[in-house]
Amino acid sequence: MTTASRRTVLRGLTSSAALLALGGCAGLSLSGPAFDAAEISAHPTLLVATTRKPVDDARAEPWFGPERAAKMSVARARLTPPPEGRFTLSSVGLNDWRIEAVETVPRVSDLVATGAGLRDVLIYVHGFNQSFETAAIDAAQLSDGVKFRGETMVFAWPSKARLFDYGYDRESAMWSRDALEQVFAGLMAAPTVGRIHVVSHSIGTMLTMEALRQIYARRGSAVAKRIGAVVFASPDIDLDVFVSSVKRIGPVAKKITVITATNDRALAVAGWIAGGIARVGAAEKAELEKVGLQVIDASQEGWGIVNHDLFLSNVQIRKVIRAAIEGRPAERA
Repeated sequence: MTTASRRTVLRGLTSSAALLALGGCAGLSLSGPAFDAAEISAHPTLLVATTRKPVDDARAEPWFGPERAAKMSVARARLTPPPEGRFTLSSVGLNDWRIEAVETVPRVSDLVATGAGLRDVLIYVHGFNQSFETAAIDAAQLSDGVKFRGETMVFAWPSKARLFDYGYDRESAMWSRDALEQVFAGLMAAPTVGRIHVVSHSIGTMLTMEALRQIYARRGSAVAKRIGAVVFASPDIDLDVFVSSVKRIGPVAKKITVITATNDRALAVAGWIAGGIARVGAAEKAELEKVGLQVIDASQEGWGIVNHDLFLSNVQIRKVIRAAIEGRPAERA
C-alpha cells in the first residue's frame, strides 16, 4: 500500500466514525445553496506547477521526486477518480484518486484552454511531508470536496516526504516562493482566467504568504482584483512574521480566511522545533481577529490524534472553504 493509500485509509475511517458519532450534533453552519457537482469529477484533469526535479522516466509514477529542480515544470495530470456510490470502498477511504499520466506544457498560460470563457482557478499549496503523488491527490480531494467549479492546480514544492526532514522541507518551501509568484503572474496574464483562489496547508502557507507579498509589491491593486479567496489551513508560520506580512499585502489581506485549531499537535511540535515560537494555526481566534482576518476555530471539529488536516477530513471545514471561495460567511452554530 502506498503512502497516499495509507493516509487515505486513516482519513476515511476517521471521517466515517465521526459521521456515525456526531451526525446529529451542531457544528459549523453555512448559509447558501447546496453543493453541486465538482468540475474535477466530470473532467478529471489537474493542472500542475512544481519546483521538484523530474524523475528519469517522467512518463510513469512518481513523475517528480523530492529534489529541487533547476526550473519550474508546468503540466497537466490526467486523473482517475474513485468510484462513486454509498457502499464503494472509496466511501470509507479505501480507494482514492489516481494519477494516470502527466504531460508537460511550455508555460503557465498554456494550461487554461482558450475560447471557453472566463474560468476560475483553485491552487492548492501542500504542506510538510508530502510526495508529488500525495500532494496531487490532496488537491483533487480538496477540489472535489468543496465542489469547485473551475480549473484546479497543485503547486508542488520539493518535500522529502519523510517525518524527520522538516528542515529540508521548510527551506525548500521558501526557496519556491519566486516560482509561485511566477504562477500567479502567468495565470493573471492568461485571458481566460477569472479569479485565482488559493488553499494552502501547513508550511505551504508560509510559501504562499511570501509569494503574495512579492507579487503585491510589484503589481499592487491589480493583484487584489484577481485574487479570490485565500485560505490558510493549519498555517505553520511564525505569528509575528505572519502579522507583519499581512500588513504588507494591502487589500489582499481582506481575502484571507485562517483555519486554526488549538489542539493541532503537529503545530505544537513545529513550535517546539522553532524554539517555542507560536504558530498561527494554533493561535487563539481572538488574537488573529485583532489583525482584521476572518478566523475559523476548528478545535471542536477535530477529535483525532493530530488534527492537522481537517480541511480534507472534516465536512464542515470543507464547507467553510466553499463559503470563502463563494464570498459567503461561515459561522459556528
